[in-house]
Amino acid sequence: MGTKPPAIFLMGPTASGKTGLAMELCRQLPCDIISVDSALVYKGMNIGTAKPTAEELAATPHRLIDLIDPREAYSAADFRRDALAAMAESTKAGRIPLLVGGTMLYFKALLEGLSPLPSADPDVRAGIEREAAERGWQALHQQLAAIDPVAAARIHPNDPQRLSRALEVFRISGKTLTELTESKGDPLPYKVLQFAIAPAERAELHRRIAERFQLMLEQGFEQEVRALYQRGDLHPDLPSIRCVGYRQMWDYLAGNVGYDEMVQRGIAATRQLAKRQLTWLRGWPGLIWLDTDDKDAGRQLVDRVQRAWRQTKE
Repeated sequence: MGTKPPAIFLMGPTASGKTGLAMELCRQLPCDIISVDSALVYKGMNIGTAKPTAEELAATPHRLIDLIDPREAYSAADFRRDALAAMAESTKAGRIPLLVGGTMLYFKALLEGLSPLPSADPDVRAGIEREAAERGWQALHQQLAAIDPVAAARIHPNDPQRLSRALEVFRISGKTLTELTESKGDPLPYKVLQFAIAPAERAELHRRIAERFQLMLEQGFEQEVRALYQRGDLHPDLPSIRCVGYRQMWDYLAGNVGYDEMVQRGIAATRQLAKRQLTWLRGWPGLIWLDTDDKDAGRQLVDRVQRAWRQTKE
């Protein structure tokens, strides 16, 4: 592993079994789980994010969950800062940072560093949202395509969060997102073992997604979102409420769709999220793939990490 301390990335699409596998690894090796999930940072959003239970957290603590209120924003830069601090604490204690999640942008920011993008400007962002309300996000996507075709090709017109950020960066700095991201920040000062887990068959992943969404409903997902809805200070344009599942339940509570349609849309949106995550992972270099349905996946992961860990002690 060289002179750099070791770290582990465990990535995968939603509902692929990452958390269970990470906990298994923690039972075998001195690992500290650090969440890499843009939804788990929100307090009070537990069921719809499949956040580990209180019992699971007591047995295997997770860092970088329950950090902020749903009305607040949390960026990739915030994550990188917090993750590096958590990793440093773990390494200092003689343990292995184990980064687990499905927010690939966070993994990328951590691994490659971040370019010097301007901080968010609430006034500029509000102006973009007003323009979107008047003209539609498709019109703003066309605007982005004219100034930054590379970013526009990467950002879907139905992804208002990333689309808004790309336009915001240009309006603040006068430079495109593509220009600014050509220069990276400091790379990750760790030797990283990178794993990805997913079912071998897409149909199995879809089955797991539908099953988990139904389980969330049984666990009280509607009541969880209703509590957020009734607060009065949250709205559907916030990153927290745009999280998969929450957006669809919010629309149901607002009377925009019926219950059955909400369920169908929630499952479909989760499938789309998983598809995007898998697209990221297919182009990710240096990955060791594990099969969700392979009973030996846990042992394979433990064996590989143990060998690498021993090398650092020799």
